[in-house]
Amino acid sequence: MTTASADEVYREVMTLEPPPTATPQQRQAWSRPGLGRRERRWVTLVVASFDNEQPALDEQVYAALNSGDISLAEMLEFVLHFAVYCGWPKGSRLEGTIREQWARIEREQGRPVADWPDLDNDSLGLSDWEARLQRGEKEFEDVNFVPAPARNTPYQQAGILNFVFGHVWMRPGLGWRDRRFITVACVVVAETPIPIMSHVGSALHSGQITRAEMDEVIAQFTAYAGQRRGDLMSKAVEDGLFEKMLNR
Repeated sequence: MTTASADEVYREVMTLEPPPTATPQQRQAWSRPGLGRRERRWVTLVVASFDNEQPALDEQVYAALNSGDISLAEMLEFVLHFAVYCGWPKGSRLEGTIREQWARIEREQGRPVADWPDLDNDSLGLSDWEARLQRGEKEFEDVNFVPAPARNTPYQQAGILNFVFGHVWMRPGLGWRDRRFITVACVVVAETPIPIMSHVGSALHSGQITRAEMDEVIAQFTAYAGQRRGDLMSKAVEDGLFEKMLNR
């Protein structure tokens, strides 16, 4: 029985030939055991969406959709979650790329490029603001394992409690496990110290990402985001600051 080469795995994953710019680390990352291809795609898509290399983003979005590993609906849900943690301008660029690459795939498959349908307002969730805030407080605590913040600033009331945890984390388009992989990669690629400690730690504490899987997240992330940013994730895992905080 022969083992597929790194380039063969890359062709299968990316549905394209390996470009000259693909590093050996990137080619080998996809063939490592211990983490599924879907999870590796989330990590890689975050890095490509955050950085400013449009050809790399085109390539990753095309591959994720063309392979069938991530559906169009899931990819569009990813845009919203990514925008929360990495910024709305970058989210806008990502959604535009998805439109272009989806149209490309449709044309390649010989299908007409149709407009996307309008969404039902029911997808926006509760319109009772007090109920929504209470739900956001509970969701915050369930996700992060710490008490919810006070409602005493617009950022915390309108942003964190009402929108991020009162809506985004509860949307059915992606499960918590997917959202944890996305969020961990987002906070590290953005190099935000407190969210790194919080989200890397809570992902491990929840059991939805195991320590072995987190090691593979670090390897995948490092292959695309670079050693310096990869070390930030690794340090958060090794220091265990989140667990120390919970055990005070």
